[in-house]
Amino acid sequence: MLTIHYFASIREALDTDSEQLALPESVSSIDDLIVYLGTNNPAFQSLSGAENKMLIAVNQTVVDKSYRLSENDEVAFFPPMTGG
Repeated sequence: MLTIHYFASIREALDTDSEQLALPESVSSIDDLIVYLGTNNPAFQSLSGAENKMLIAVNQTVVDKSYRLSENDEVAFFPPMTGG
């Protein structure tokens, strides 16, 4: 079971801060997960388009979209960070 957390503007757009998801057979990487979530939720799809960047962490470590997922991973989606 994946635990997925959404933060800041992503949480607001999806109107949820987290969800549990049984790891689908078709999902082996973060990129696959993004496609899966977008297919099932148009709001997520609009957030994850090519022009919209997201930071992604798995088990509290920032990863790229090719990262291979495992059962029981904790995935977090963050909007890009800014500041100074």
